[in-house]
Amino acid sequence: MPSARTENGRSSKQRMLDSTVALLQQHGAGAVTVDAVLQHSGAPRGSVYHHFPGGRNALLLAAIRQAGDEMSGAIEAVCRTAAPREALERVASLWRHRLASSEFGAGCAIVAAVVDNRANLPEADHAIQEIFTRWQSAFADLLVRSGYDEGRAGRLATMTVAAVEGAVVLCRAQHSTEPLDDVLAELALLLDRA
Repeated sequence: MPSARTENGRSSKQRMLDSTVALLQQHGAGAVTVDAVLQHSGAPRGSVYHHFPGGRNALLLAAIRQAGDEMSGAIEAVCRTAAPREALERVASLWRHRLASSEFGAGCAIVAAVVDNRANLPEADHAIQEIFTRWQSAFADLLVRSGYDEGRAGRLATMTVAAVEGAVVLCRAQHSTEPLDDVLAELALLLDRA
């Protein structure tokens, strides 16, 4: 059975996923209710349980995976084609754009899933761990290809992901990209020294 399409071609399932990601980024997992997703997406009520028989939790888990795959794909692509400093700058540029275009209202959907409503969605733990591992692995692989030993590359990759994600939180709190710029400048110096 084909999905109902909107004028821009997105199915009701995709509209609901996109809306769930947006709600996660802007308001956290606690704000993601079936009603909020339906209102945000304009999808018909019956489509939730048709596409997501597990209801809210199935929708949240699918949205976490979608957001993780999108960001992982972007990070992996950058890390395959750029030197370490350029890769950092390109990832930071993605965040600057997201923060500015949302007037500092949208953060990381994956971080939101970790810190908000986690007890109500334990099945997301594995997906979240895999997503962060993909990000760290992409940076670690890039650093190994750039001459770092594996142990150091892994630690620097962990620090990079933690620092950038923390900077995004600070950017939202301060309504400024300055924290991200500061983190990027210090990470670049660290990579130069290493």
